[in-house]
Amino acid sequence: MAKTYEPIATQTLGSATTTVTFSSIPSTYTDLVMVIAGSTSSGDGYLQFNGDTSSFYSSTRLYGNGSNAYSDRISSFGVTIGGFTNAVSIINIFNYANTTTYKTSIARINNPAGYVDATVNLWRKTPEAITQIVASAASNWASGCIFTLYGIKAA
Repeated sequence: MAKTYEPIATQTLGSATTTVTFSSIPSTYTDLVMVIAGSTSSGDGYLQFNGDTSSFYSSTRLYGNGSNAYSDRISSFGVTIGGFTNAVSIINIFNYANTTTYKTSIARINNPAGYVDATVNLWRKTPEAITQIVASAASNWASGCIFTLYGIKAA
């Protein structure tokens, strides 16, 4: 099997912060994958592309706890990636370097507090390549959170 995931950058937080930035993302991959392991003080996490904090983002989320299932639709200032409490989230960002299409992503979160979450996201801004990703939190990302950005090579 060919090696297709290539680490671009990893950041481990030494102290709590509200944002983590990955910039100068090369356009040499087909897709991106971000893996976040850790917690926020409370609330959801979001990704923002190329400094865009507008309302060009929309999300449809499904989540459940084993007994109940829920869904919601969100128009927000970033790609919704769910709530974090010692969770692991994997966000697939498709066709990120394409300059002719809107950007789509899927965020999956496995939270040991007892629920799973899957969110489909759309960034509806005028199509442009993603060169910067900012992971922001409704509150702080906790010290010790690990953020890793991978590029997916063409097969």
